[in-house]
Amino acid sequence: MDIRQITPDFFAAPQICVDDLREIAALGIRLVICNRPDVEVPPSHQCAAIEAAAISAGLKFAVQPLTHQTMTPDIIAANRALMDSVDGPVLAYCASGTRSTIAWALSAAREMPADDIISAARDWGYDLENLRATFDAIRRQTE
Repeated sequence: MDIRQITPDFFAAPQICVDDLREIAALGIRLVICNRPDVEVPPSHQCAAIEAAAISAGLKFAVQPLTHQTMTPDIIAANRALMDSVDGPVLAYCASGTRSTIAWALSAAREMPADDIISAARDWGYDLENLRATFDAIRRQTE
């Protein structure tokens, strides 16, 4: 398991498995968001299997599949609403954690400067420098 703490309340990870959920709960995570479409994984790693293990571990679980084509403002807002629906840390996962980190970053750009977003992601191995202009544009829209 490779969980990366991007902020105090947001963690990203590559694909997790059912055996990881007890440890994830022990870390204080409150909600697990699956950003990975089921078509990308075998049945043992699909949402239903992960969800059952998450609930068994006392975690909330949500499915918000993301692809580069479906990462629209509405979907990003829905992903953010899921994160905001719990009091405590959230873990979002996909194939490598990149899509989940990008989704977090796009929603965080409303409150955080691009430098802070890029630095937080880079510290954990996600290079989002190519999205700097997008983060800046989002920030300007909210000012």
